[in-house]
Amino acid sequence: MATILEIIQGHLPRGVVSSTIFEGANIVVYTTDTSFFKNGDSKIKEAVNLVKKRIELRADKKLLMDKEETIKKIKEIIPEEAEITDIIFDPQRSTIIIDAKKPGLAIGKGASLLKEIKVATFWTPTIQRSAAIKSKITDKVREVLYQDNSYRKKFLNGIGEKIYAGWNPDKMEEWVRLTALGSCRQVGRSCFLLQTPISKIIIDCGVDVSAQGKDKYPYLEAPELDLAAVDAVVISHAHLDHVGLLPYLFKMGYKGPVYMTPPTRDIAALLALDFIGVAYKQAAQPLFKSTDVRDMVKHSVTLNYNEVTDITPDVRITMYNAGHVIGSSLVHFNIGNGLHNFLYTGDSKYGKSRLLDPAATYFPRLETLHMESTYGGKNKTSKPRKETEQELIDYVNKIVERGGKLLIPELGLGRAQESMLVLEDAMQHGKIPRVPIYIDGMIWDINAIHTAYPDFLSNSVRASIFANKNPFISETFKQVGSPQERKKVIEGGPCVVLATSGMLVGGASVEYLREFASNKDNGICFVCYQGVGSLGRQIMEGLKQATFNVQGKDETVPINLEIKNIEGFSAHSSRNELMAFVNNITPKPKKIIINHGEQSQSLDLASSIYKSHRVETVVPKNLETIRLR
Repeated sequence: MATILEIIQGHLPRGVVSSTIFEGANIVVYTTDTSFFKNGDSKIKEAVNLVKKRIELRADKKLLMDKEETIKKIKEIIPEEAEITDIIFDPQRSTIIIDAKKPGLAIGKGASLLKEIKVATFWTPTIQRSAAIKSKITDKVREVLYQDNSYRKKFLNGIGEKIYAGWNPDKMEEWVRLTALGSCRQVGRSCFLLQTPISKIIIDCGVDVSAQGKDKYPYLEAPELDLAAVDAVVISHAHLDHVGLLPYLFKMGYKGPVYMTPPTRDIAALLALDFIGVAYKQAAQPLFKSTDVRDMVKHSVTLNYNEVTDITPDVRITMYNAGHVIGSSLVHFNIGNGLHNFLYTGDSKYGKSRLLDPAATYFPRLETLHMESTYGGKNKTSKPRKETEQELIDYVNKIVERGGKLLIPELGLGRAQESMLVLEDAMQHGKIPRVPIYIDGMIWDINAIHTAYPDFLSNSVRASIFANKNPFISETFKQVGSPQERKKVIEGGPCVVLATSGMLVGGASVEYLREFASNKDNGICFVCYQGVGSLGRQIMEGLKQATFNVQGKDETVPINLEIKNIEGFSAHSSRNELMAFVNNITPKPKKIIINHGEQSQSLDLASSIYKSHRVETVVPKNLETIRLR
């Protein structure tokens, strides 16, 4: 049987194709024929209809205009008002990325300006929005992706060769299995192995930051998992309990693709580098090095929401908004050309927040649903969002009015940005006094990534950013960037401090707690999940004193500050939201797998879903394998 590339080449006019190559699951046709490059779209569309795959026509390197001339031509075509901030060339793939503060003006009506650039320079351009806050990590990611673009081109072609090896669109396989390597009957270390007769896919690879020893990590030593045989890794979002161990896979020799959204890739790299830094601060040997993080980025393949792509010969995925954090995804697996459809939710939020729209609930086909249960118990229902926000506002006023300082330990990704939006709105409307609100830890870096990818945010936040009213660069917030600045906050007057980590297991929040804890006028407000065994959970449960290591010496501090827990702010779905998600999902699944919850939460949710829907529910233990088909 002819290969897919041979079929495409045979359909196109003789002599116009210089080469065809895979770019992941997509196919690129290169031409040295200037006329075909400018007028060959209709023939390319015919080839697309023939093989049912995405095909792009690009100019061969021989046709490309000189870089300096290209820059000059781009600036002639794109109006100055678009405010171009950078132009990145990828000559190996004949593409350029143009950063602009106003991408709509750079694209032109009906993409007219992009077409004009393409015809004039023979480069294939992409426009992306410039970040409102300069992001060092995003710049570093781009550097890794484009400085060795010959390797990147070879890598992407290798993915395609594996996907299309023995290509036969009519072939179907007979079974699908899922093995739990972590996060079952617990929160943390999410990791699963999805298998068919010809595919092995790792879904998430996280750590349990609140656990000790081997309990921190997934069961990567399980006999079912042979890393050399893994075809792909899929990451739902960038929290450490879902992505924290991903660079370790590359340390152990994995060289295949990792699929995720663009913001997930950037934040995963940032958190991984911070993970290394925290290990060194604790005088521990990090599990992986920065070179492994670099490998992770080099092997990433990013997808936007609703973008369909093949990742193995018999598995196709589509990512949908999960509503949890920026770039978080419900991952839909179409297995065996429609043989079985499996939805992995990762973490999800089926409720509108200020930052994100609710999780998607409509899918073309669905047989098995795999969902989280962090707040799955009957006692984990949530109040109306307005009441939850008012509870925070009232607590801020209470602490500030008595001259105290309020610490809000935050997950740097998602939770912190939601708190910022609530506090910004409250201050603008005079609901809280104009006291300093300090941002410490990696929150600011993650804010920068939010401004780089506004299309992944809620309609309202996206509209504010597009209207140059970016909430993340408001004068309400003051960045703390050094020990000296942190000392001024500690010694200063009433204030609110948002600092990582959210569970008080390291980071700036622990340093503030040590200084704030003994003063009964101060307060601490928990707004995110506190893992079993974490210092945050211990304080919530009544810990009277805590021991901190200061310059190699233990220091014990009494916990006298006021403690407040507000559950309604979680980026996880509450019990009623989880049930509403199952009620509204279309089509209805035939089997539901429950994970990512303490045992009582998972079992309670599974029982309630079964009673309401009479659908098979499964609450596996770690290392169990479930046959999906």
